Amino acid sequence: MQIMEMENKSTQNVDCGCDPYLLSLVETPQEQRAMAKNSNRSTGLLLASITGGAAIALSAVCLPFVAPALRRVVLPFVPASTQQVENVMKALARNSSGGKRLIDLGSGDGRIVLAAGQRGFQSHGVELNTVLVLYSKLAAWRQSIKNATFSRQDLFKVDYTKYNNIVIFGVEEMMPELEALFEKSLTSTSRVIACRFPLPNWKPSHVIGEGIDTVWVYEV
Repeated sequence: MQIMEMENKSTQNVDCGCDPYLLSLVETPQEQRAMAKNSNRSTGLLLASITGGAAIALSAVCLPFVAPALRRVVLPFVPASTQQVENVMKALARNSSGGKRLIDLGSGDGRIVLAAGQRGFQSHGVELNTVLVLYSKLAAWRQSIKNATFSRQDLFKVDYTKYNNIVIFGVEEMMPELEALFEKSLTSTSRVIACRFPLPNWKPSHVIGEGIDTVWVYEV
């Protein structure tokens, strides 16, 4: 009997022409729990969508920095200090009669290439990180340095016969492999400028600076 009375009351409320808002104030506990559950589900889906989108965006930004580390030879991006750049420029100036074509292996943000371009060198930087290549190109454009160019390229696929000066900011573990590469690829007029770590078996013609700013110059 009580159940029938509640159903009749509910039917009367629907047909009574009452304000829907007032009717919502007297919703049953079951209806309130159902609405709360639906609201929580919608909020959860929204938060999951936002989190997933943020994760995808972060992965897209980080990929150019992480992908090079999966290759055989790793050149981590560590910006050259002002003193390091100056030491490289001093090394280039010591042989002013030599060729003016330069390549920087693992050019990073392009500061070596740009500095050499400002001093009259036809300079080119190769870098695996797409973001850094685009950044370097933008920097060259903003500074109006037309003889400084950049490309995304593997250093093992470079035609070194085009360059008189090869600059490398390497890591100790990779220098023996680079030394073997240079022995096969460089011409007799080439000059290698190694920064931070020397080539293991070659004898430098001179050394500039000290500590992490040291530059070793090798005449091939």
